[in-house]
Amino acid sequence: MLKTLPIIIGLRYTGAKRRNHFISFISAISMAGLTLGVAVLILVLSVMNGFDRELRQRILGMVPHAALYSKDGLENWQELANQVKAKPGIVGVAPFVNIQGMMSHKGRVQGVMVNGIEPEWEKKVSILPDFMKLGEFDSLSAGEYHIILGDLLARKLGVTLGEKVTLIMPEASLTPAGVMPRLKRFTVSGVFSVGAELDANFAYIHMVDAAKMARMKYPAQGLRLKTEDLFQAPRIAWNLTFDLDASITSSDWTRTHGNLFQAIQMEKTMIGLLLLIIVAVAAFNIVSTLVMVVTDKQGDIAILRTLGMSPGSIMQVFMVQGSVIGVVGILLGTSLGIVLALTVTDIIAGIERLLDVQFLNANVYFISYLPSELKWQDVMVVTGSGLLMSFLATLYPAYRASKVKPAEALRYDI
Repeated sequence: MLKTLPIIIGLRYTGAKRRNHFISFISAISMAGLTLGVAVLILVLSVMNGFDRELRQRILGMVPHAALYSKDGLENWQELANQVKAKPGIVGVAPFVNIQGMMSHKGRVQGVMVNGIEPEWEKKVSILPDFMKLGEFDSLSAGEYHIILGDLLARKLGVTLGEKVTLIMPEASLTPAGVMPRLKRFTVSGVFSVGAELDANFAYIHMVDAAKMARMKYPAQGLRLKTEDLFQAPRIAWNLTFDLDASITSSDWTRTHGNLFQAIQMEKTMIGLLLLIIVAVAAFNIVSTLVMVVTDKQGDIAILRTLGMSPGSIMQVFMVQGSVIGVVGILLGTSLGIVLALTVTDIIAGIERLLDVQFLNANVYFISYLPSELKWQDVMVVTGSGLLMSFLATLYPAYRASKVKPAEALRYDI
């Protein structure tokens, strides 16, 4: 019974109505601060996890994990592809030709990165076939000069399926009429939408057509690689350059989008630390609450001491009271944070539809919606940190309570 007495008294103090309403107000503020701090921290970490996931799945699902290329192109790219595909850690290989140019339609001009692909091979390394909005991915055939545009690019040019667009190359040709820019008319046979910045500046044509436009000696400029482990791509690409012909060089996603990934990781860490400080401030509000409770309960403490309760048991009484405030606030915050993390994408989408606005523009950000991915390890870290800080916040007030001298405290209550 003596072991449970401090718990019983601590819980009684927590639930009892206080004579000093200001102490009750401070307790409520402490609990509310913990709830909001924990909920916001879980929500923000989930949103940052969502951005990280979208970067990996969407952006890095469209651009190469790694690439092998040669300045003069690859003569026997199929033989090289089979050789590379047999290497450990590589799950897909596809040829490509990349050219930059200007896309024109009815006076509208837009810069574009044109990717020459072999559709059957591309399916093994790209998520593009899963995000076709209009038309068919297999519509790209050699010699037909069909083109698949990103959704935002198609809207900027004002084109749809079946219409013609003109691809203007950044090179000129000498003709009897003088120096003329190189251009070619393409028929729009598809539109894709991955909800990212690639929708605004990516287009796809058949690799043979791209090689002709680029006036390449061989049909493939290089090989695009999809690796089993995204973070092993730089090492795999580097090793392949030593195993293959000396004229072949490599690149990987860390050179093209690595800064974006690092920025997301750094922002997640910094925002997490800043919000954890807010949780710490809310947790240490428990200190001021318990200090005032100890002052208010000095008479009760003195009576308990005269009845034989030890200083350690007095400490436990107030540690229980402070811990209950912290546990309730943190559990409420954890529950609220989990609910918000699971629903924030739909909530923001609903607000955008209701107000007819778009908070994330794919022209500015690399995706056009607010992603969220709840990771339970983040929830455990946030909840555990909050509980630890709440417990530490109870030590000083509880220690002060254990040092109350019964004679001095009761002198003024007579």
